[in-house]
Amino acid sequence: MKKKSVLFISITFLFVLVGCANNTEQSTEDIKSMIQDYSTDQLTASSASVTATQLTVENDDTQENYDLPEEEFFVSIAPYINETHPCTFHSLTGCQGELVNKPFDIYIEDMDGNVVFDDTIESFDNGFVDVWLPRDQEFKVMITYGDKQAVSTISTFENDPTCITTMQLM
Repeated sequence: MKKKSVLFISITFLFVLVGCANNTEQSTEDIKSMIQDYSTDQLTASSASVTATQLTVENDDTQENYDLPEEEFFVSIAPYINETHPCTFHSLTGCQGELVNKPFDIYIEDMDGNVVFDDTIESFDNGFVDVWLPRDQEFKVMITYGDKQAVSTISTFENDPTCITTMQLM
């Protein structure tokens, strides 16, 4: 009788462990890392996209949803000179920008004039640069590439786009 009890407890414990291993709750850094890895082709999926609140990954017949950080908003920007495409929510596995592996000077400030980002970033193989910004704000974005520049206002509210393909460099 004791052997059956021990076996039952062991099997129950194993199911609990397996159930916990399938949990899609991830830390903020894990989610950011996953998005980075999909952006740079370190991870692959049938489809991976980012809305204002979730990363959705589809493979074969499975779909996993991961909540984005509550305080940060993901934005992927594809500056362009000649060609762009309409986009609202960035597809990490499908969107393709014109300017691949190019260095961009990116300057972002909030509406009070506080600098929130000022760096040179090289676009990925998909022609996009990814930036995390504070949520629920508006920002002035200035992107410079050589002697060309694009300036735009973007916002990071709940229904705002995560894919910015409207910044033409002139």
